[in-house]
Amino acid sequence: MIELNRQCNLFNNNNFNFSDKSPIQDVFIDKKIIKEWQEKIIAHQSPIFKPGHIDVNQSSLFESNSAELNASFNPIELTPLPLSFWRWPKAMHEGPAVYFVMDKIIDSGENIILYIGETISAEKRWKGEHDCKNYLSSYSDSLHKANMTTKLNIRFWLDVPIKTKERRKLEQKLIQTWLPPFNKETREIWATPFTSQIN
Repeated sequence: MIELNRQCNLFNNNNFNFSDKSPIQDVFIDKKIIKEWQEKIIAHQSPIFKPGHIDVNQSSLFESNSAELNASFNPIELTPLPLSFWRWPKAMHEGPAVYFVMDKIIDSGENIILYIGETISAEKRWKGEHDCKNYLSSYSDSLHKANMTTKLNIRFWLDVPIKTKERRKLEQKLIQTWLPPFNKETREIWATPFTSQIN
């Protein structure tokens, strides 16, 4: 796992025109800067998607110490859904879940995990207000302005603990493994610009 270095200088004040009053939608982020940011995340996450990664497979994610389940789990294999899935008349997933918000980088074909969350009701979690929705909107808008394409999706993992405390422990383990840039615990590691003006 990379060192949790909060002094990452990939983005600095020369790249942006942030002010206390300027809205995030008025900020233009250069394509080169966005690609460098994505590539740093890919460099960390890509090896974890491969079988045999020590952080995932040699430490139990569950109280049950199910090594077989840990070794076989890969978020890429979960069914991708559009972020608008919650508007569907019939829910595709219900009940407790851990979910992964991902983007597929067109140039490289690599996937990056932008956010990891947990819920007691997969069919309801994405309704209403959610900080991650704002970050994704800012991310999509910035990529659009830079003439870049997004393929955002959300994937639900239903084979998770029913008890909230255990499920949150699993969520935190996954966050510390993948270091998704939109989670509050890890976003400063990547100097994530898409969350800077959203509180």
